Amino acid sequence: MSEFSVKPLFDRLIIKQEEAITKTSGGIIIPNGSVDKPHRGIVMAVGKGKKDEPMTIKVGDKVIIGSFSGTNIEVEGEMYIMCRQDDIMAVLTD
Repeated sequence: MSEFSVKPLFDRLIIKQEEAITKTSGGIIIPNGSVDKPHRGIVMAVGKGKKDEPMTIKVGDKVIIGSFSGTNIEVEGEMYIMCRQDDIMAVLTD
């Protein structure tokens, strides 16, 4: 992955969320208000951690985050989530 233009501080990370599903497999279009926030994403940047709490998540990890975790941020016209390492519920393995 190329260098990300924002460097999170301490135990924060920046996640690019998967696109929300807006159409069912049967072809039904889901209205915007009814679309759930995706819970999966790819880690784009990580902070250095805290003195007594090293970072275990690394760039490129596919993760599951809580529904109401983090803050939406815009970087170079794209939307991302900035959250703390504690907000990560699981790292997905391929």
